[in-house]
Amino acid sequence: MFKYATLNNIAEAGLARFDENFEKTDDINEAQGILVRSAKMHDMEFSDKLLAVARAGAGVNNIPLDKLAEKGVVVFNTPGANANGVKELVIAGMLLASRDITEGIDWVRSNWNNPDITSDVEKQKKQFAGTEIEGKKLGIIGLGAIGVRVANAAVYMGMDVYGYDPYVVVENAWHLSRKVTHVTDINEIYQNCDIITIHVPAMDSTRGYISREAIAMMKKGVIFINMARDVLVDEKAMIEAIDEGKVRRYVSDFPNPTVAGHRGCITTPHLGASTEESETNCAVMAADELQDYLENGNITHSVNYPNIDVGVCQHASRIALFHKNIPNMITKFTKITGEEGINVAEMTNKSKGNVAITVLDLDTRPSEAAIEKLGAIEGVFRVRVIK
Repeated sequence: MFKYATLNNIAEAGLARFDENFEKTDDINEAQGILVRSAKMHDMEFSDKLLAVARAGAGVNNIPLDKLAEKGVVVFNTPGANANGVKELVIAGMLLASRDITEGIDWVRSNWNNPDITSDVEKQKKQFAGTEIEGKKLGIIGLGAIGVRVANAAVYMGMDVYGYDPYVVVENAWHLSRKVTHVTDINEIYQNCDIITIHVPAMDSTRGYISREAIAMMKKGVIFINMARDVLVDEKAMIEAIDEGKVRRYVSDFPNPTVAGHRGCITTPHLGASTEESETNCAVMAADELQDYLENGNITHSVNYPNIDVGVCQHASRIALFHKNIPNMITKFTKITGEEGINVAEMTNKSKGNVAITVLDLDTRPSEAAIEKLGAIEGVFRVRVIK
């Protein structure tokens, strides 16, 4: 019986995916698996029983990835599960910023008790005249699951779409409209596009990605949309550009003291994935990933270990070894199995950065002594007996 805990409210449709081999617990120290959304985990202490953490969402900056990797704990996320919800908010952001809709709504609200509001509308609406997005150039930075959906939707809306992503994966490329122009120099987007939207993960290498220098290259009157993470943008430089008339609107899904309420900023309260459908999709994907890993050892959409598909074990036993990605580890593993008289029926090894995982399907169950020997090898984080 596997036990799992939840650190946030997880959609019931996701929890319903667990079969009779799983039991929910309120004691996190008893859980082999944790489901989480936004709860901050960096200062948490983790039990040796913990095997996996599944984030019901894409961003994992609330999870200590390296710390868990060194404990042999796999961290999953759910890329693409909330992509449609975020795409729709991006499109809404473009329309709100282009048509001055929010300012118009604010004017109506401030004049709700004006008996002449009907006639005054005709006098005042000129100040809220905006522009249409059809025919405008849209630049998309990051062609992942969300970026591709935004690109395709914008093409259907008559926009001239440019995409930048030097690491675009084949699966996403297949879904990208042929009408999208793929540029290899991001400066082309800065210099030519009327609207720019960013869709890259928040990492040390992308912090401040949209710098003061990048903003300076943009067209006068550009609209910039950020539904990814606030740390991707030098927001102080963005505010200065708004005040100087360089940037027309900055649309962000991340309220903070820098942008909240500032003229020229349209800020939503982190609504990107806050739809019933997105929350359900993320919960279902996270639960499926967690269940398949705990039962079979398969890893799908991990962010701190390589993905690995070994199916359902057809042999007497299956063990997974989590270890440093250094030479001669497999030789050391097979030396011990040979000494113990254990035949390795199948072996799979994958690496990711500094870590690796080796899965051994065995014709006999290993003894406790053999497991201890494998775990004592320098560079091994964890030995997990799956079957």
